[in-house]
Amino acid sequence: MSKTFGSVLIFLTGALTAFGAHPKVARDLDNVNPESTVDVIIQYRQKPTAVQHHNVQGKGGTLRRDLSVIKGGHYSVPAARLQELADDPDVAYISPDRKVQGALDLTVAAVNAAAAANYKLDGTGIGVAVLDSGISMPVNSDLAISVSPYTSRIVYSQDFTGLGSSADTYGHGTHVAGIIASNGAGSAFSNNTRTFRGIAPNANIINLRVLDAQGSGSDSAVIAAIQQAISLKSQYNIRVLNLSLGRGVYGSYQSDPLCQAVESAWNAGIVVVVAAGNQGRNNNGGVDGYGTITAPGNDPYVITVGAMKTMNTPGRTDDRIASYSSKGPTLYDHVVKPDLVAPGNQVRSLLNDPFNGNLFNSYKSSTEVMCQYFENNCSGGYSGDYMTLSGTSMATPVVSGAAALLIQQNPNLTPDQVKARLMKTAFKTFPANSTAKDPSTGKSYTSYYDIFTVGAGYLDVQAALANADLANGNALSPTAVYNAATGGGTLGFAPGSVWSNSLIWGTSVIWGTSQLASGSSVIWGTSVIWGTSVIWGTNNSSTTGFSLVWGTGTNGTVNPSSVVWGTGTGLIEPTSVLIQGEK
Repeated sequence: MSKTFGSVLIFLTGALTAFGAHPKVARDLDNVNPESTVDVIIQYRQKPTAVQHHNVQGKGGTLRRDLSVIKGGHYSVPAARLQELADDPDVAYISPDRKVQGALDLTVAAVNAAAAANYKLDGTGIGVAVLDSGISMPVNSDLAISVSPYTSRIVYSQDFTGLGSSADTYGHGTHVAGIIASNGAGSAFSNNTRTFRGIAPNANIINLRVLDAQGSGSDSAVIAAIQQAISLKSQYNIRVLNLSLGRGVYGSYQSDPLCQAVESAWNAGIVVVVAAGNQGRNNNGGVDGYGTITAPGNDPYVITVGAMKTMNTPGRTDDRIASYSSKGPTLYDHVVKPDLVAPGNQVRSLLNDPFNGNLFNSYKSSTEVMCQYFENNCSGGYSGDYMTLSGTSMATPVVSGAAALLIQQNPNLTPDQVKARLMKTAFKTFPANSTAKDPSTGKSYTSYYDIFTVGAGYLDVQAALANADLANGNALSPTAVYNAATGGGTLGFAPGSVWSNSLIWGTSVIWGTSQLASGSSVIWGTSVIWGTSVIWGTNNSSTTGFSLVWGTGTNGTVNPSSVVWGTGTGLIEPTSVLIQGEK
């Protein structure tokens, strides 16, 4: 049995070593057919010159590309001459020109999730419960273990909508599941330039359908599904629960039944990851999107996730917050949210069925993925396997996948330890502000990178996997406490909170260069959120917003139905309502 990658022939079984192991030759070249030509990268001790290139040519090789930035070059060489090349004292190391496997295109690169391969982690054995619009197995089998015989990694399915089917007729749940666990089978072909793999590409999925074909559901359906996830925890090793949905906040999380349900799952040992919501542009009442976190993301136990934009590059230093990502603090309780941010804008993932998905068919022009985006020699058609969506719904499963990797690495981690580690190791370098434009309306929005917008920072999977700190307290999100006398604010912590009991988990470590001061001082770098912004209402234009967020109106409360949610019905709404994305 053999498999060909370009000009490299690798014998998978029954192979004979072409030559003895050489300390300067990568081990995955040991079993290369000695009669083949291989593409390799040769790194030199010094920047290569024409002399080094000529030496390779003298052994039958060809320079394909100069890689002086790593003191090397990309060559095609006869496999039988590899040892001779390695014997050259100028050569530092020879390795194959390995195929780069993208995961959800740029998403995995932005959060350093590819580093999981270095730890041999892929989510194996971890069950992730997806409460959404159902999951349909795409023809490309991205959620399968094998095709022949066909074995799915969707190990359990149940409908809670009353419709009698757990299949995804909306298209949202399948896309979310792909972000968590797609193995990229539908895009991992030799003529493809990109591979859409999930964060934990071998995790098992528990499909609990709570949204109908229009993406609507109810508290009771979600709560019933959470209850079932808890009961199935041992059977399927359910350690993560993904909720890419939400609704308006109508009271304190302490009395909200949806919040109490997620707390039950958390206390049962399941990490609960929830979308922050897509109301960051909502300026009803002059709040500039602050105070728009949805339930159950307003609960301090769960990990609440906001959305970042990858800016179409694999690096993260140029990434920016999506202006539609909901901001804290939460209504009523003033919990500091979100906890983390992750890529959520224009994410490519699984398409349930191009002929049977209301989300795709309703927004076809903005959700289609042109085949030339990931295929060579494409004729100009569109993918039947993948689509593009934007929203905090898409950012949430990125964090769920990361949690699955952490738990695979250390099965004894508690939900609080997972949350604390992800928050501590998050990337915390941001600009003071950024401006984005909605391509559909042309309207621009300015966002500030404060504690209520990006939380503890940008998910960094590599840093989280490399960290061994174990929180010895709860990781409940703190509350923002307004001081009317000083016009400023501080953070309030729950009893036993890990954030307040040591330097390792202190506020400056988790939330960056924060200052807990009063008046016009700031709590996050150079932002203005704890000074003259609408949150504290210290400028003339924001007093209305101040009263709405902080509940200083009639009876000290706000009515989110009229303030934030218009005339909404209170039904569960998937948070990826803004699928167009933004520039």
